[in-house]
Amino acid sequence: MDHPLLAREAAIRPWRTAAAVAAAVALLELLLLLAIGGGALVDSLAGRIQLAARETVAGTPAPRAEKAPTAARPAKPVVATRPRAKTVVLVLNGNGRTGAASAAAERVRARGYRIGGVGNASRTDYARSLVMYRPGFAGEGERLARDLAVKAVGPLDGMRPSALGRAHVVLILGR
Repeated sequence: MDHPLLAREAAIRPWRTAAAVAAAVALLELLLLLAIGGGALVDSLAGRIQLAARETVAGTPAPRAEKAPTAARPAKPVVATRPRAKTVVLVLNGNGRTGAASAAAERVRARGYRIGGVGNASRTDYARSLVMYRPGFAGEGERLARDLAVKAVGPLDGMRPSALGRAHVVLILGR
């Protein structure tokens, strides 16, 4: 004697098996896609992590690709338009040594610059000293860097112009 529930179970069983197989195949595909995508992500991040580690250990910024001047238009040399006496410099201690910013501010003042402020940088692990300048004051930044023998010079990076107060150029002291 056939029981109605057994007949119904037999009709449902092939669908359950098919659904389980489809779910297993979908799960396998998902895992495969995650492995491929994760590998690509790890590869792209590995280069960046190694570059950052080299910068931290060596203390030298990694070379960045810069636009080469075209033959039709050579790069113009950056020239300071303000005299040193009218260039205001903010001196920040980025090495953690007590009094380093004050001593550097005196050296800057002895070169003829005006001091706009002395303080601590947001971090104290700068490997090298650097000079950053406000937009439009590249010449003044380059000149200050030459005067102090600082090799790292560039536009404001990580600082807002409003954080400078009245200063045109920032000197961050490194080790």
